[in-house]
Amino acid sequence: MNRFAYRTTGLAIKALSNLSKARLRLHGQANIPAGSLIFAVNHFTRIETLLMPYVIHQLTRLPVWSLADAEFFRGPFSRLLEQVGAVSTRDPERDRLIIKTLLTGEANWLIFPEGGMVKTMKVMEKGRFMIAWAAGKRPPHTGAAALAIRAEFYRERLRCLARSAPLECDRLMGLFNLESLERVLGRSTFIVPVNITYYPVRARENILSDLARRLVDEIPDRLVEELMTEGSMLLSGVDIDIRFGRPLAAAESLKRVAVARDICSSARLDFDDPIASRKFLRREAVALMQRYMAAIYGMTTINYDHLFATLLRRSPYARVDSLDLCRRAFLLAAALRGQPELQVHAALAGDQTHLLVDDRRGIVKDFMGLAIEKGNLKKRDGHYRRDRTSFASAYRFHRARIENPIDVMANAVEPLRPFQRAAFRYAALPAFWIRRQVRDRLLRDAVEEFRADYRQYHIEGESKAMDVGMPFLVEGRSDRLGVVLCHGYMAAPLEVRELAVFLGRQGFWVYAPRLRGHGTSPQDLSQRSYQDWLQSVDRGYAIVAGICRKVVAGGFSTGAGLALHLAARVESLAGVFAISAPMRLRDFNARFAPAVDMWNRLMDRASRTGAKMEFVENRPENPHINYVRNPVSGVREIERLMDDLEPRLAGIEVPALVVQSSNDPVVDPRGSEKVFKKIGSRDKKYVLFSMNRHGILLGEDSEKVHQVVGDFLRQLH
Repeated sequence: MNRFAYRTTGLAIKALSNLSKARLRLHGQANIPAGSLIFAVNHFTRIETLLMPYVIHQLTRLPVWSLADAEFFRGPFSRLLEQVGAVSTRDPERDRLIIKTLLTGEANWLIFPEGGMVKTMKVMEKGRFMIAWAAGKRPPHTGAAALAIRAEFYRERLRCLARSAPLECDRLMGLFNLESLERVLGRSTFIVPVNITYYPVRARENILSDLARRLVDEIPDRLVEELMTEGSMLLSGVDIDIRFGRPLAAAESLKRVAVARDICSSARLDFDDPIASRKFLRREAVALMQRYMAAIYGMTTINYDHLFATLLRRSPYARVDSLDLCRRAFLLAAALRGQPELQVHAALAGDQTHLLVDDRRGIVKDFMGLAIEKGNLKKRDGHYRRDRTSFASAYRFHRARIENPIDVMANAVEPLRPFQRAAFRYAALPAFWIRRQVRDRLLRDAVEEFRADYRQYHIEGESKAMDVGMPFLVEGRSDRLGVVLCHGYMAAPLEVRELAVFLGRQGFWVYAPRLRGHGTSPQDLSQRSYQDWLQSVDRGYAIVAGICRKVVAGGFSTGAGLALHLAARVESLAGVFAISAPMRLRDFNARFAPAVDMWNRLMDRASRTGAKMEFVENRPENPHINYVRNPVSGVREIERLMDDLEPRLAGIEVPALVVQSSNDPVVDPRGSEKVFKKIGSRDKKYVLFSMNRHGILLGEDSEKVHQVVGDFLRQLH
């Protein structure tokens, strides 16, 4: 193998990466030990055969050789394979070459223990590793294990013979063409398990498959499938997570007495001569194979497709509701984060409330569309029904990724027993119990988040009592309609408690979320973005949606803007009300916030934090609730929120109520009028109160505002 092969491979990968949208992530590189290495890698696509030798070479700086099926060593392609370090599985010198390079450490090896591509991702049968391939089923190959053990057998034999039978030692060194015994004895052989997981995997017609059809007559179906699947992955964008597991030392398989006797026997032993301990070594090879197969598939990076596909396949229910499926996936994702032995995709590591709200990443829509397209779901009477036969029907091996991708996704995580146990639980529980668990988890998460933030950012003498910032739930008399009620900027849930209690007496459920950064201290708020506030509101919506059949979003001041933002994203809302929405701010500091914020950023870059102006004085109407210092970055975030909201207002089509004080010293009434006019709803109402303050939910005449909101909700009930 020459290094030119790696340079050309690297150039090929670089050229491909310029066209590809693939995102490569490496994990566990520290697990790669010094020594002679066999990398045992799962095999799902042709991508691995090009990518993995290059990646491993970049990490180890050693040549990487691999085994390739003998059928590829025909014609001009044979020379290319040899140049990039591939050895035919039928080469008579194959094993001797591998052992020799493992003894000297001159090259590492890449071996696919499945023996070929597993397009169905079906590697388990009745709890045991069993590979499904085009011709049927078979156990994984033990080749990687046998070769690693055999290399250590000869290494230890050379060590023993060097002392007891130097002539036989010299003969054995000649057999493997070894020049230095010290170089051999100072090494050990390890198998490094490697898992590659792709997300998403979608087989679609693309420029590569289209070009192949145009240029090649009677193109084989197998090649078309690979171009559709792998071409789409590379061109449309795919995350490639490569995980290196803990190395397995082959020397641990040589501890039996019978093996030790063969190692130190002074008898002449040629490469393929039978030895007394052969049956023991075969058993050890099988055991080692089971270990690295478990390690490879135990590192599968669990992604959204795995969650939804497994829940759909394991569901005992014929009827499928997309929101119910999302709730189950939400709980399953949360359960996985508590199991450190499982690996999850980066997108699953954070908050998953978006699954329950607006699917803003398109994850649910994409999966449901695929399941409908492939016949796993069928629409009947306005509902989706699961087609049980679609998960049990036979399909062609080389068409699996096209014909039944949902099954392939579910197969990929079958070896993960902790995942399967959790998935079985959340797939089987009744919908009402799932809804309750989601609600309770979100309520608990909100409280725990607040307490953690309060402990971290509390300032003695400035932070208010915990009950000021604690999110709360007011119980209603009926589950017909509930409200998610958002407080304003620099305030806390206590600001909207009077309105919440009033609405509760009217029979409505009300949940008041704490906007992140509030109820603690200005330092906390200064580090938050409006996206953090939206996330708090989304959680509130998911809580109320888990209790009531209809949900209305409402809020005061900045909370009004957040409620409108929610209404623009969630079509299922029953209505929205906005009290003193801050499209325009009258405050002097607000007009200069962008410039001051930019100045602060420049000072950060210049490491001159002392020149920053991070806070300005605030004189609140309700000092028992509001902060007395206003972070400049927070004012800038309000403007970013409203800039984001303004073009969305036309998309709001639910009944809407806008309330404003005529002499509001903070929010310009012309701004709320602008909000009202831009809202796309036909059913909308604007109410202007003659008041001289901003905080019209508290104090004199606030009951009039409460009554207007209550009347609006009763019309939607």
